[in-house]
Amino acid sequence: MSELSKSQKIVSWIARLVAAVILLQTLFFKFTGAPESIYIFQKLGAEPWGRLGTGSLELVTSILLLIPATAALGGLLAVGVMAGAIMSHLTILGIEVQGDGGLLFTLALVVFVCGLVVLWIHRRELPVVGSRFSG
Repeated sequence: MSELSKSQKIVSWIARLVAAVILLQTLFFKFTGAPESIYIFQKLGAEPWGRLGTGSLELVTSILLLIPATAALGGLLAVGVMAGAIMSHLTILGIEVQGDGGLLFTLALVVFVCGLVVLWIHRRELPVVGSRFSG
């Protein structure tokens, strides 16, 4: 495994922290059954299990992002979970949900991009396929 440069480490930590903070702050709404969260998952036809399952995945993603040894997996999971959120917005929910001005959609995009950045920086650390990125 190659060592990351100082700038790669800084960018990685910034992207990981931004993504984790966004994901962790939404957990309160998902796990407490906030009306906005219930509305979203009812519209998706996935209330309550989709809400609780997504919240659980986002919690795991946040933890993986914050542990240096699992950053690559956290980045991969962030990209996957946010791809689902983005597609839900584009196909079912709309960009704006209950007058939020597109905030939830924007936050999903930010986490998606942060996940891509982390995944790219740590691609060599991915289990099974990471060795294919060496060189």
